[in-house]
Amino acid sequence: MPHPTAPSAAPPAVHDGLVLEPRDVRFDWAQLPLHWIPDEPMATHTINVLHLLLPEGERWFVRVFKDALPMIRDEQLREEVLGFIGQESIHAEAHQEVLDHLLAQGLDPRPYLRQISWLFQRILGDKPHLTEHQRRENIIERVAFVAAIEHFTAFLGDWVLNSPGLDQAKADPTMLDLLRWHGAEEVEHRSVAFDLMVHLDPGYPRRIRGMAVSGPLLVHLWVRGVRFLLAADPTLQGRIRPTWREARRHSRRGLLPDPMRSIRSGLRYLRPGYHPTQEGSSSQALAYLATSPAARAAAVR
Repeated sequence: MPHPTAPSAAPPAVHDGLVLEPRDVRFDWAQLPLHWIPDEPMATHTINVLHLLLPEGERWFVRVFKDALPMIRDEQLREEVLGFIGQESIHAEAHQEVLDHLLAQGLDPRPYLRQISWLFQRILGDKPHLTEHQRRENIIERVAFVAAIEHFTAFLGDWVLNSPGLDQAKADPTMLDLLRWHGAEEVEHRSVAFDLMVHLDPGYPRRIRGMAVSGPLLVHLWVRGVRFLLAADPTLQGRIRPTWREARRHSRRGLLPDPMRSIRSGLRYLRPGYHPTQEGSSSQALAYLATSPAARAAAVR
């Protein structure tokens, strides 16, 4: 498994001429151990929350962006949104396969998944019986939620591309490739949701509302997801409960993102002059995608 590549000196100043390529990656989970970071069930399951949230969440992203397509007046942005839709669709399916593998290993994620499905389909889904103006506002509001969430997925993508602690802990190489392939694509398309939000509503209050709703909701869902996975893990029998102290300890070892850095990242999003190109490195992301075993295999299929 290649080690994380070094980031370039500075991220690009503008997001110009982006061409997003959906990569039809495939992974073989037959040999994936339940605790794919050896002897680290809490760190493993903290990251495994991605597999709980992303399949339904990214399908929701796709539905929202498809609803927004007729409202886009810029052809370059339209092409970026279409590429984003293609990449997110593949992300959802890749993480769904991990959920199927967890179920086969005796960890049943379905009770938590039913709640996530209810949230994205019933609470955050399209609302019937809205007027044309109300429906437009609802779509833009949901785009703002996506933009805030995409800020954090790009933060996580940048983190996993620069996380040698996972290699040092001998994390499963196939899972590392999934996380780094996905993380690299999140960095690659990190500006699309934000640019779409600003295109539809350049006002600052929309951005604030998007983060005010999405940030706390994401933290809440993640904490509940970690608790659920540790309780449902058949090998642990409820012996381990997550704590912030343990999360900080794991972050110091490079197994998890630093919670304080995550908070500071969310605060950066609220700066009036913020743009996602200020986060992460496109060249680093593309460098990983050029070496990813799954992405390289997809390129020759």
